[in-house]
Amino acid sequence: MRTVLVTGLGGAGRSTVAAATALAGARSGARTLLLSADAIPGFPAETAPTRVNDTLSSVRIDSGEHFRGELLTLQDQLSGVLDLLGGNRMDGEELTELPGSTELALLHALRRAARGDWSRAGYDLLVVDLPPLREALAVLALPEQLRRYLRRLLPQERQAARALRPMLAQLAGVPMPAQWLYEAAARRDAELAEVQELIEDRATTLRLVAEPGPAAEDALRTARTGLALHGLRVDAVVANRVLPRHSSDPWFAALAAQQEKCLGHWREEWTAEAPSVLVPHLGRDPHGPDDLTGLDGTDGAPSLAPDTRGGGRADDPWWIEEAGAPDGPDGGDGILVWCLRLPGAVKKDLQLVRRGSELLLTVGTFHRIVPLESALRRCTVSGAALTDGVLRVRFTPDPGLWPRTG
Repeated sequence: MRTVLVTGLGGAGRSTVAAATALAGARSGARTLLLSADAIPGFPAETAPTRVNDTLSSVRIDSGEHFRGELLTLQDQLSGVLDLLGGNRMDGEELTELPGSTELALLHALRRAARGDWSRAGYDLLVVDLPPLREALAVLALPEQLRRYLRRLLPQERQAARALRPMLAQLAGVPMPAQWLYEAAARRDAELAEVQELIEDRATTLRLVAEPGPAAEDALRTARTGLALHGLRVDAVVANRVLPRHSSDPWFAALAAQQEKCLGHWREEWTAEAPSVLVPHLGRDPHGPDDLTGLDGTDGAPSLAPDTRGGGRADDPWWIEEAGAPDGPDGGDGILVWCLRLPGAVKKDLQLVRRGSELLLTVGTFHRIVPLESALRRCTVSGAALTDGVLRVRFTPDPGLWPRTG
C-alpha cells in the first residue's frame, strides 16, 4: 500500500490538500482511503470507512471516542486492583480526553489501516491528514520513542522466570513486576512496531503544504533538516492558494509577484528532493469534492495524484560506507563511515553523542536517538564531519570486540 502523509504550516489548508490528494489518487484508479481528524466539507463524518465515490472512502478520527475506549478497557484490566483499593469505577460519559489523546488516536488509526482492519480487499493508497508540521514530526517520531522507553523500562531479556518471582521478591525485599505488565508491554511494542513499519516503509512519503510567502519559506527551510533527521522523504511541496500571475490591480499583482519569488526559491532548494505542486486560489473556501477536483496541479506543474506504481523512498535514510578494508583490524584500518543526509544543516547547530549502542543526534531544535547496527557497536567513534549536506561519522573497529580472522 502506498502511503502519503500530508502536513504543513498552520492555516495553510493541509486538510483541503489531503482531501484533494485522495480524490486525485482515486481518479487515477487507486482504491483510496483518507484519514482525517478534521471535518472536511462534503465528506462523511463517520468514524468507520464510508464511501465518497466508487474508489474513495474516508474515516474521521475521533480522539475522544478512542480515549474513552482505551481508558475503559484499562479499567477492566485493573478491576481486581481497583476493587482491592476500594476505587470507584468511572463511566464513559464522565471521561473527557486528556492532552496527547489526539496523537495516540492517530497512531491507532494508522495501525488499523496498516493491518487492513477496515477492508478485506485492501487499499492501494492511504492518504493521512496529519496535524501541523511541528506536531506532525512529534507524532511520527512517537512510535520509535515509545518502543525505546518500553525496552529501557521493561527489558524482556531481564524478566525473571515466573516460578522465581516469589523468591526474588523475598530476596530483594521489593515486589517484582507482574507477568501481565510484561505481557502488556509486549503487546504495545508489537502495535507500535506496526505503525513504525508503516512510517518507515519505502512506499511512504510526506507531502508539505504551505502558502507561498517569506514566513513559509523560512519555516520549510528549517523543517527540511528535521524531516531528513527522522528519515522522512518529501514527495511534493504543495504551494496552496496560488494567485494568478497577471493582474491589473497593483496590490494584487504585488502579492502574486511575492508568491512567484518564493516559488522560485522552493524550486531551487527542493528540486533534487521533491517537485512543487501549485494549487490555485479559488477566491473562496472549497466546498465539497467538486471544488477539490478543480485544485489539481496548474500551469503544467505535477498533479496532486501520488504515484502508486511503486513510488516512495528510494534510498535508506542512512547508510554505511567502508573507508578501509572490510575484514576489520587485521585486514587494514577497517574504518566504517555511518552517513546521514541532513540538507540545510549547519555545523554549529549539530551535536553528536555516542552512548552505548545508540547515537544521540541533535540538529537545531530537532533531536533523535538512533540505534547502531551490530558492526558499529563493536567500534569506537573516531571522528565526524558535515560535508555537502551529509553527516559522516567515522567508526574504528575496537580490537577487543572485533572478531579476528586468519
